[in-house]
Amino acid sequence: MLASILDPSSALAIVLQIAVVLFCLLLGTRYGGIGLGLISGFGLLLMVFLFGLKPGTPPVDVMLTIIAVIGCAATLQQAGGLDVMMQYAEKLLRKKPEMITILAPLTTWFLTVLCGTGHVVYTMFPIIEDIAIKKGIRPERPMAVSSTSAQMGITASPVSVATVSLASILAKEAGAIDKAFTIPQILMVAIPASLAGVLLAALWSLRRGKDLDKDEAFQERLKDPEFRASVYNSSETLIGKVFPKESFRAMWTFFVAIAVVVILGAFENLRPAFEGKKGMEPLSMNLVIQMVMLVAGAFILIFCRVESNKIASTAVFKAGMTAVFSVFGVAWMADTFFQTHIDALKGSLGGVVEAAPWAYAIVLLVVSKLVNSQAAALVAIAPIGLQLGVAPELIVGFYGAAYGYFILPTYPSDLACIGFDKTGTTRIGKYVLNHSFIIPGFISVITSCVVGSLLAQVVL
Repeated sequence: MLASILDPSSALAIVLQIAVVLFCLLLGTRYGGIGLGLISGFGLLLMVFLFGLKPGTPPVDVMLTIIAVIGCAATLQQAGGLDVMMQYAEKLLRKKPEMITILAPLTTWFLTVLCGTGHVVYTMFPIIEDIAIKKGIRPERPMAVSSTSAQMGITASPVSVATVSLASILAKEAGAIDKAFTIPQILMVAIPASLAGVLLAALWSLRRGKDLDKDEAFQERLKDPEFRASVYNSSETLIGKVFPKESFRAMWTFFVAIAVVVILGAFENLRPAFEGKKGMEPLSMNLVIQMVMLVAGAFILIFCRVESNKIASTAVFKAGMTAVFSVFGVAWMADTFFQTHIDALKGSLGGVVEAAPWAYAIVLLVVSKLVNSQAAALVAIAPIGLQLGVAPELIVGFYGAAYGYFILPTYPSDLACIGFDKTGTTRIGKYVLNHSFIIPGFISVITSCVVGSLLAQVVL
């Protein structure tokens, strides 16, 4: 019995190893991103010291790229550049308040595309709620879909952790799959696929729930003077707030950095070439992104009057570094298991994946929910999909499936959305799964995968 457990390739040992991985993922989700990274180290230790598996390789290139992007974005936030973007977004929404259910999710999606993080949405929630209430629109309609749309924007952003991770994975595996796609190529599929999902979810949201004047539960609560005052006597806005010129300078610097990354990714002849395994090879986009983001962050720091000691306290920095730690632990643990058993997995699962490649999307969706991170899910699952025979075009086409953490309403942006809706229409249902985000989330992801997989076959 002990011999079969210690033999890493035995059926019993493999089952126990899978149990260790799942246990660490499930336990780690109770403690958030950093806790997930730490507890994954526990699983890694067991697999190496108890089962004798050779340690995998932590995704260092991906982690360094994430750090560079987050450093720049956090410096932008401290400089006030994100607030300037929010102000422009609010002006757009208040021009067409009757269109809030369509415009709000498009706005949060676009802000995420520009900034690379869905956490920019927090400032928009009270503004969206204020506009909806003043127009007599049920706040749940624009707010819930705006929350899911902000996270869908990550799959369409050239500087998001997930997009950078996907491009890095494809580049790393290029020797095995004979092709790799650049960030611009990925975005040619990801942007229309993601946007299609957001638009369909927004259209569905137009008629969800009862109008406020017909909602019996809401009308009953309005009889309480304090509740009525909290709903109708407050107003959130950035309109009229004056920002220093340095904030605008920081915003435009960030935009220029994004443009440079996209251009250098699209035209590899603009990058210097160095001797590599296949002769002269252009500088990798991982290094390009790291350099450009470091320089952009330095420019903002020097020329935009940023208090450098406060950068690490920004919401963007905290969320980004949490993602780095999560990617570190989860990806290293997963790589250790899968690289040991990849030949066996190819033999047993290769035919299944070949016959039903959409199974990859389901696995990616579930793992994303477990790790609460699109990037961590991609780093753990996409390399395995490629090695099992999933075409790289489908890996890109199913990119939207990396957003699965809407399934349970535990993600910070969803919880914040519920908290900002003073009417109580955006909520978690009696059975937990019947919450405000699940249908917009599934509509967005399924639409994105369908459109993306079809589009990838045409343009890639």
